[in-house]
Amino acid sequence: MSGIGAIIGSIEENFDRHLDKIREFVRQPSISASGEGIRETAELCRALVEGLGGEARVVPTEGHPVVHGEVREGADRTLLVYSMYDVQPVADEEGRWIVPPFRGEVADIPEGKSLVARGVYNTKGPLRGFFNVCEEIKAMNEALPVNLVFVIEGEEELGSPHLPSFVENHIQELSKADAMYFPMPQESIPGRPNIVLGVKGIVYVELEARGGAWGGPSEFGIHSSMASSVDSPVWRLVHFLSTLRDEEGRVLLEGFYDDLRPPTSEENRFAEEIAKTGFEDEWRRSMKIRRFVQGATGRELIRRYLFEPNLNIDGLVSGFTLKGTKTVLPHSARAKLDLRLLPDMSPEEVVRQLERHIEAQGASDFLKMTVHDMYPWSQSPPTSDVVQAKVAALERLGMRPLVWPRIAGSAPFYLFNRPPLNLPYVAGGAGKAGRAHSPNEFFTVEGIKRFEKGVASFLYHYAGME
Repeated sequence: MSGIGAIIGSIEENFDRHLDKIREFVRQPSISASGEGIRETAELCRALVEGLGGEARVVPTEGHPVVHGEVREGADRTLLVYSMYDVQPVADEEGRWIVPPFRGEVADIPEGKSLVARGVYNTKGPLRGFFNVCEEIKAMNEALPVNLVFVIEGEEELGSPHLPSFVENHIQELSKADAMYFPMPQESIPGRPNIVLGVKGIVYVELEARGGAWGGPSEFGIHSSMASSVDSPVWRLVHFLSTLRDEEGRVLLEGFYDDLRPPTSEENRFAEEIAKTGFEDEWRRSMKIRRFVQGATGRELIRRYLFEPNLNIDGLVSGFTLKGTKTVLPHSARAKLDLRLLPDMSPEEVVRQLERHIEAQGASDFLKMTVHDMYPWSQSPPTSDVVQAKVAALERLGMRPLVWPRIAGSAPFYLFNRPPLNLPYVAGGAGKAGRAHSPNEFFTVEGIKRFEKGVASFLYHYAGME
């Protein structure tokens, strides 16, 4: 084996070609909400696995397909690589991109020279970067240091509704793995990559208020002059939403915090280390935020981020929203909400709490709730081999990783981390990227290079070949 140094040198030497491969991959749309480009991108992923000498299938589900494959190298360890090939829509972001979202162009932005495209950060860019590394190892006439099992889904941005059934139907194949890896750049502070051990759970619901027997127009909007005589579904929904949380952000569902586990001493230690970095300055810059909730900074801010559940309004739609004026009393109003959950909160119990709250507020006659997706939190122990390998791999490259007990986002890692698979996992790594789900999503060019080097180092460290 030529070792980590030779592979990293080869990545450096051939990086322009690697960058072009990522550009080509993100140029292919794969919008799960509309289905645009989904089948084509799944086939591209299948070809990438087969290009490593592996076997792969595009497995149908009741929704979008899952790409499942294996690369068997006769190695001692097997890594399950979970990722997704779907991305968020761009239709609502028209005119806000500095380059077209599926052009795959390199642009100069405040963060530095970057590849700007939908999915370049979340997560088609890192997925293709992972394949770049594996292809580079193969090009040096070497076997990969670990066996690989791939699960690449096309519905993560929809809440992974059909991934549970896929996992259930493929337990035997997936149980070959010793650990799970989610390739993703997480470098908010230069030289301090984030290693992520967990994610929050999620409940995503839609609330619709409509006119009916209780009052309000029931089939179409009416002239707004009738508002003194006819009740409004919009006002009913707005008043109900105000009962869900207080001004400080505390969720007001009865029993919501009952099962919340306090942070462990180890989690508090990780939080203290993160608080020392001045991370909030980067958050302000990247998210264009001037002030956090209640002016929180440092320890208090990271405590809220890591250890508090929350309820968010993702969208609120009703009536006339185009340019100009139209005086109308709408017959319906919709709100989409997500709740982020921590250990040991149950998504099913939170849904029941919402149902009881609707009843208690007397909203059952005008409000309908639809649960779009939900899944639980997940967390991996920091002492696991896969986590320790990730730490050592980044330190080998002269970086000082920060360990985060979890991030505030959600992902279906529980499917691999809980019974029957019980796989430890690790996510995150080197590379500066940002604006996921937003216009001008980016991955810096130097960040891509650092990311790929970090992946190479990790694969060898996990194999015990450092």
